[in-house]
Amino acid sequence: MQYLAMVSGFASDMDCIKEQLLQSNFILEAFGNAKTHRNDNSSRFGKYMEIEFDFKGCPIGGSVTNCKVVVQAQGERNFHIFYQLLSGADVHLLKSLKLQRNADKYQFLHESRCLHANNVDDKSSFITTRRAFDMLGFSPEETLATFQVTSSVLKLGNIQFLPRANMDGTESCSLVNEYEVYEVSELLQGEVSVLQAALTQRTVETRHDVIVTDLSATEANYARNALCKALYSRLFTWLVNKINDTIRAKRIGKRKCIGMLDIYGFEVLEFNSFEQLIINYCNEKLQQILIELTLKAEQEEYIREGIQWEHIDYFNNAVICDLIEKSKSDLDLSSLPAQNHHGILALLDEECLRPGPVSDETFLYKLTQACKDNPYFESRGCRNFIADSTLPHHSFRVRHYAGAVTYSVTGFIDKNNDILHRDLSQAMYRTDQPLLKTLFPEGNPKRTTLKRPTTTATQFRISLGALMKSIQGRNALYVRCIKPNELKQPMIFEMDLVQHQVRYLGLMENTRMRKHGYAHRQDYESFLQRYKMLSPHTWPTWSGLPVEGVTNLLRFSPVHNSDYCFGRTKIFLKHSKTLYELEKYRQESLHDLATLIQKLFRGWVYRRLFQQMRRSQIMLATNYQAWKFSVEVEEGGSSCLSRSGPTTLWAFYVIWAAYLGWKRRRYLLWLSRHLPSESPLCREWPSSPRCLQETSYYLRKLYHKWRCHKYRLRFDQTARNRMREKVTASMIFKDRKSSYPKSVSHPFRGDYVRLRHNVKWKKIAAETGDQYVVFADIINKIARASGKCLQTLFVVSTSAMLVMDQRTLQIKYRIPATDIFRISLSPFMDDLAVFHVRSSEATRKKGDFLFETGHVIEIVTKLFLVIQNATGKPPEVNIATEFEANFGKENVILAFKCAGLTEVQPGQKRSHFPIYIRNTLFSLKGVRKTGATSDRLLCALVLEKGLGAQQGGPVVLLNQNVHCRMSAGEDEMN
Repeated sequence: MQYLAMVSGFASDMDCIKEQLLQSNFILEAFGNAKTHRNDNSSRFGKYMEIEFDFKGCPIGGSVTNCKVVVQAQGERNFHIFYQLLSGADVHLLKSLKLQRNADKYQFLHESRCLHANNVDDKSSFITTRRAFDMLGFSPEETLATFQVTSSVLKLGNIQFLPRANMDGTESCSLVNEYEVYEVSELLQGEVSVLQAALTQRTVETRHDVIVTDLSATEANYARNALCKALYSRLFTWLVNKINDTIRAKRIGKRKCIGMLDIYGFEVLEFNSFEQLIINYCNEKLQQILIELTLKAEQEEYIREGIQWEHIDYFNNAVICDLIEKSKSDLDLSSLPAQNHHGILALLDEECLRPGPVSDETFLYKLTQACKDNPYFESRGCRNFIADSTLPHHSFRVRHYAGAVTYSVTGFIDKNNDILHRDLSQAMYRTDQPLLKTLFPEGNPKRTTLKRPTTTATQFRISLGALMKSIQGRNALYVRCIKPNELKQPMIFEMDLVQHQVRYLGLMENTRMRKHGYAHRQDYESFLQRYKMLSPHTWPTWSGLPVEGVTNLLRFSPVHNSDYCFGRTKIFLKHSKTLYELEKYRQESLHDLATLIQKLFRGWVYRRLFQQMRRSQIMLATNYQAWKFSVEVEEGGSSCLSRSGPTTLWAFYVIWAAYLGWKRRRYLLWLSRHLPSESPLCREWPSSPRCLQETSYYLRKLYHKWRCHKYRLRFDQTARNRMREKVTASMIFKDRKSSYPKSVSHPFRGDYVRLRHNVKWKKIAAETGDQYVVFADIINKIARASGKCLQTLFVVSTSAMLVMDQRTLQIKYRIPATDIFRISLSPFMDDLAVFHVRSSEATRKKGDFLFETGHVIEIVTKLFLVIQNATGKPPEVNIATEFEANFGKENVILAFKCAGLTEVQPGQKRSHFPIYIRNTLFSLKGVRKTGATSDRLLCALVLEKGLGAQQGGPVVLLNQNVHCRMSAGEDEMN
C-alpha cells in the first residue's frame, strides 16, 4: 500500500485519497488482526482491496472485501483493538467506557494467557487508529459508538451464570455479576431488564403460541458467546462498508484497477477444529486458482496458440476442494462412488439442519460413511484405515496439498450453527444506540420471519466464492513467501522446512514452466500500440495488419529471432530480459519524442514572445511620439494643447500602469531572494516600496504562518506532549509568577529519580494502579506542626499524588487526583506550593499539604493536567499574596511579603519570604508558648531552604508587646 502511494501520481488533489487508502489499513488491522504463534500481526480475516487509478496513474478510490474467520488458540492474543483500547485510551475515555487498564481482568483476553506482544506498542497504535478514524470521515459519535460496542464485548465476556433448578425439574440460571449487565446496558443505552431476560431466557414463537423457557447455565454461556461474536462480526462488517463508502471512487470514465489479497495462511496446530478446516479450505481454493492460472491455463494457451509444447505434469488439488465443499447437486454422480456424494461442509450443514437430536459423534459417523472411499480422507471407520495411534477417536484427517491435518469434531455442530436467538437481536434493536439498530435489523419487531439463518459454513462458502470470482476476473500475480524457520528469528535456515514448502507450493513445477515456457505474452494490437515508436515503419501509425506491424517492428529492433515466437493471436517473449530491453528502447524513444515536442513548444513560445515584444515596441514608439508632441504643444501654444490633451493623458496612464507592474515584479523577485530566517522567533522582514505596503503586510503574515506550520511538522508525539505542558505552564503562570520566566528554557524531565525503573516501585504501582509516573523527585515537605523541612519522595501518577518515604518507598499519603481541588502559590520568587485536598480519612487530621521544591512550576503544571484528565475540568490555581489553607482542625491565612529583590542577582542569596499566620497558635517542635493569647497573636516563621528550624537555625516569634530572639533548641519562651 505504501509503495503504491509513493510511486503513483503526485497530483495535489490525490494526496487525500492516498492518505485515506493508507489509513484504512490501520483500522482493518486493529479490528481484524491478532498475534498468533507464527505471526505477531496475523490476519484473522481475508482482505481483498481494490485500488482504482485514472489514466495518469493517480489513485481515485478503492474498495475492501472481507472473508472473516474468528479463532484464538492458547498462547495467542485476541484482536489488537482490545489491547489498544485498554493501553492507549486516556483516563476519561476509559471511565466513559467502563473499562480498566488491566487486560487481565477480562475473560476474553485472560484465557489465552498472552497479554503482550513483542515489537507491538498498543498505546501508539491506538493513537494511529484514532487518527485513521478521523481521516476516513468517521464522526466523533460514530467513533465513540464503535468503542462502546467493542468495550461491551469485553464486559459481556465477564458475565457468569449460576446453575439453578426450577420447581418443575427444569434447569435455569441466574447472573453472578449483575453489575456487568448494568454497565453493558449503560454503554449500549438499553434497559437492564431486557438484556438480562434475553441472556437467561428464550422465547419460542410458533404460528399460534409464544413459549418462554429458561436457559441452563451452559445454554446461557452459549447465548452470551453468540451475542459477542455477532456484535464484533457485524461491527467489523459495518466498518468495512463505512470505509468503502469513503474510499470508493466517485469519478466516472476510463480507469484501471489493482487488487491486493492478504489472507491467512495454512494452519496446522496441535488442536485443529472447525476454524482451521475453513481456513485450510480457503488456502486449498487459492492453490486451485494458482494451479489453474499458472500451470493448467498457461499450457492450454500454448496449445491453443499453436506453440510447440511438451506437457508438464502437476498435482491438481481439485479433488481435495471437492472433498471439502461439494454438495450433491454440484457433483457428477456418474463419476463418483455411490457413497461419496457429499463434501465435509455439505454433510455438516445437512446434519445441523436435520430435525431431532444431533451431535458431533453422529456427524463423524455420517462423514465416515460418505467419505470412506476417498483416498484423501481418513478416520477410524474407513476401509483403508491402518491402525494409527496418532488419530484420536473423535477426529478425522484430511490430506491437504500442504500435508495431512487431523481435525477434532468436538464443537463442529455448535460452531457451524452459531445461531443468535431472536430475543438477543430484539434486545440489541431496542437500545437507543443508533449503531445497533443498523447492526441488528432482524431485531425489528415489525419484521416477522421464522426462517432459519444460514450456517457459518454456508456463509463462508458464499463469501469465498465471491472472492474467487473476483480474483479469476483479474490478471493475477503471486508473491510466494518462504519461511526459513518456525522461531521467527533471523539467520536460521531449516532445510527440511524450506524443502517442504517448496514441494507443497508447487514451486518445482512453476520453475520448469518458467524455464521451458514464455515469460510474457501480449496480443498483436496492444504490443504494436505500445512499441510502435521503435521502428520508423510503424511510427506514428500502421495501416496494415497488426501481426505484420509487429513483424516489421521486431526486425528493426535488436531482438534475436530465438527470443520470441508468433502465436495465432499473440506474440510470446521467451525471457523477461527481452521485455526489459524493449522497455529500455521505448524509454529512449520517448525521450527523443519529448525533446522534439519541447523544441516545437519552445519555438511557439518564442514566436509569441517576439510578436508581443513587437507590439510593445510599437506602443512605446507611439507613446514617445505622443510625449514629444506634448512638449512641442507646451512650447507652441494653447492651440496645439487643445487638440492633443486627451491623447497625452492616456499615454500618461499607460506608462504609469506599466511602471507599477514592473515595480511589483521587481519587488517580488527581490523578496524571493531575501526572505528572512525560517525560525518562528525571527521578527525581521525586508522593507517594501510605499505603494506595496499592504501587499508586504499580507505576505509577511502568510510567510509567518508557513514557517510556523513547517516548524510544527518536525514535532513527534513526545515533543507535542512537552509543548503541551509548556503551553499549559504559560497559561497558568505567565505574568503571574515571578519565577516562571526562568523555567521556560528548562525542559520538564518528570522523573528526576528514575523511579520508573525501580523494581520495588513497579510492585507498588501494580497494587495501587499507578502505572505511569508523571513526576518524581525528592522535595521538602513543610511540617505543619513544627515548620520543619522534611525531605520526602513526591510522586505524581496519572491518577493520584503520592507522598512516600525516600528510602523504603513506603506510601505515607496517597491522594487521588479527583480529591485535589485547588493549588495555591505566591506571585514571588519562592518555591512554595499548597495543595488543597478534600477531607477524607487520610487527610482529615492533617489538612492541606505545603511543599517546597525547585521544580514548583513543573509540579503544578503536570498536576494540573493530571487533575484535568481525571475530572474532566481544570483545577483552580490561586496565585495571590494571601490565601487560606486548612492545617488539620483549623483554617489559617497564609500571607506572603517580599523582603528583598523579586529576582536573585548573581552572587546573592534568595530573599526571605515570611509567612504570617493569623488568629491561631502555631506550635514549633521544641518550643512551648506560654502567656500568649490566640486572639491577637501574630507569629512569623522565616523559611528558607537549608536554614531555619530544620538545621537548628534561629526562629523569630513576634507578639504585640514581645520581641524575643532564641534558638530552636531552647525549652520555652515567655
